[in-house]
Amino acid sequence: MWSRDLVRRFLSPEVLTFLAVGGAGYIVDVATFNLLRTLAPFSTLDPTVARTMAVAVAMCVTYAGNSMLTWHDHTTGTRRREVGLFVLFNIIGFGFSVVTLAVSHDLLGLTSRLADNVSANLVGLALGTVFRYLTYKHFVFAQRPTADNREVLVG
Repeated sequence: MWSRDLVRRFLSPEVLTFLAVGGAGYIVDVATFNLLRTLAPFSTLDPTVARTMAVAVAMCVTYAGNSMLTWHDHTTGTRRREVGLFVLFNIIGFGFSVVTLAVSHDLLGLTSRLADNVSANLVGLALGTVFRYLTYKHFVFAQRPTADNREVLVG
């Protein structure tokens, strides 16, 4: 019985919407990167330029999706604060895949393409996704107390 409640909690509409928005952002990221790598002048530049631009475009998509779909009913502070925290937590979340890749590849000596993909795109992405969900929910799109729910918090 507890496992059913646990699954229901982890697969709530909020979590599923967050994952769908993230999935859309991932598709935009990959598509933008590959498109930019075929267009001048990006095709002649270092691929990190296209990668950085693709991440920026994907962040715009995921910010819009999360603010309009996942946490559309949350009243937050200022948009500037929201965007600043969103970018900061995205950078930290991306760091999870870099750290897991470095640990696996450099410290553990698991240097195959499969090991690199598992560490960065499975373990790192999963850890980064959990981190993003928690920080977006509790900091970026945190619902500020209103007159209605302030009484519940105090009482």
